Amino acid sequence: MTTTVQVLSTGSEKGSCIYVATEGLSILIDVGPSKTKIEKLLLAQNYDPTKIEAIFISHEHGDHVDGIGFADKFKIPIYASEGTLKSISRLDSGKVMKANGGIGFHAFSPHHMIISAFNISHDAAEPFGYVIRTEDKKVSVLMDTGCVNDGMLAAMAHSDVYVFECNHDVDMLTNGSYGDYLKSRILSDIGHMSNDAAAEALAKLIQGRGEQIYLTHMSKNNNTAALAERTVKLALHSKGYIKGKHYKLEVI
Repeated sequence: MTTTVQVLSTGSEKGSCIYVATEGLSILIDVGPSKTKIEKLLLAQNYDPTKIEAIFISHEHGDHVDGIGFADKFKIPIYASEGTLKSISRLDSGKVMKANGGIGFHAFSPHHMIISAFNISHDAAEPFGYVIRTEDKKVSVLMDTGCVNDGMLAAMAHSDVYVFECNHDVDMLTNGSYGDYLKSRILSDIGHMSNDAAAEALAKLIQGRGEQIYLTHMSKNNNTAALAERTVKLALHSKGYIKGKHYKLEVI
């Protein structure tokens, strides 16, 4: 049995949407693109939209929830924190997740999936990162966060797949065209994760077991794929880990 992780879309402009599946069971993390776009993205990969069993929302910002109508069209339950559900007016119809709590699907099947949430640091009501456990994989999804603390590291430890925000290069942002307020917000502990912060966290998490890393949510104005990849590779090289030998890395 193989667990599939596919970053269907990412970034403030395109919206975030991540597909995770095991045999006979699939979920989405975030629905940032439009509902029509999400359906097209799934079908382009030969994933059946009618087979999605649940949608988990990290937080209420538009690039993570603008396609919420996809859930309505296919009658898919939505899971999120109480704060997030309130912010998107889904508290009555959604299902409340608790930090460090777990939701199980197909619990008595070898193709089970357990999803747990952990608190992250972003300027939203009650944002979550998610950990998905299947029979053969642990997958950690950390999208918008201004910092990575010990609690987040503990939740994600020993994962096989890391979907990580790698939003900006600090120098590009600092010297770029954004106004002071926006720069301050992005650089704050409740903003977005820099290349350096992502690299530092991954250097603490990666154990050289062939883990898969996806770098996501990159700013088109304040980052480049080459910069993000180089920063992470250097941090992991300092631990003796080499891309392709000890871990796999893809910039989305």
